[in-house]
Amino acid sequence: MNIPLLTVLGRMTLAFLEATGAVTSFAFRAVRQAVQPPYYRRQIVNQILEIGYYSLPVVGLTAIFTGMVLALQSYTGFARFSAESAIPNVVVVSLTRELGPVLASLMVAGRIGAAIAAEIGTMRVTEQIDALTTLSTDPFKYLVAPRLIAGIVTLPILVLVADIIGILGGFLVGVYKLDFNDAAYLRNTIDFLQFQDVFSGLVKAAVFGFLITLMGCYHGYTSKGGAQGVGMATTNAVVSASILIFTFNYFLTEAFFAR
Repeated sequence: MNIPLLTVLGRMTLAFLEATGAVTSFAFRAVRQAVQPPYYRRQIVNQILEIGYYSLPVVGLTAIFTGMVLALQSYTGFARFSAESAIPNVVVVSLTRELGPVLASLMVAGRIGAAIAAEIGTMRVTEQIDALTTLSTDPFKYLVAPRLIAGIVTLPILVLVADIIGILGGFLVGVYKLDFNDAAYLRNTIDFLQFQDVFSGLVKAAVFGFLITLMGCYHGYTSKGGAQGVGMATTNAVVSASILIFTFNYFLTEAFFAR
């Protein structure tokens, strides 16, 4: 039996709206618990270490090679127009505005989003979350709120570190491979960099940190079906967080730089 196209589109639309409503309701409840005391400080500190400190190696490696490749690619293009002096400007603006926040957030989403979804999903299918409720402990307050707070706090710090390392990577390639004068390269970088460039990237990072932890918590908290359900929740957390990062990146860029 052939199902009409409008029926399929209608079902997909309703499913999308239902999922959007469920995520929005979950987000409002999580934010409310995150801003209201009491706070589980030890949980927050543990999550800051897990999300921030242990993500530094992968974020640092991603940033330095991104800066190096960006310098090489910029040189290849700008050399055709004798505009090699603009390479430091392109590297610093691209990293602080876009590549630093987006790439660092994607790396954290792959590492932390999956870990959060797997941990909370395992607690859900093994009924540990129900046990917390039985012990008069709000699962949102104990499991979700600390991760949201840690994500919002640590992602801007990670992105700031990524910006510095990425600019260093571009500097190394520019000076030691492309024969730029080191003082001139640094002067062009500092003179062209503006506060808004860095600030917009840090705001993006805070939003992305919220989205990554929210998706990890949501898919883990709502997982069902045993080990297979936890695996699906882990995959969905990473995919949905990555899509939301790209989506919100456009709207934030539009808000900051549209004229």
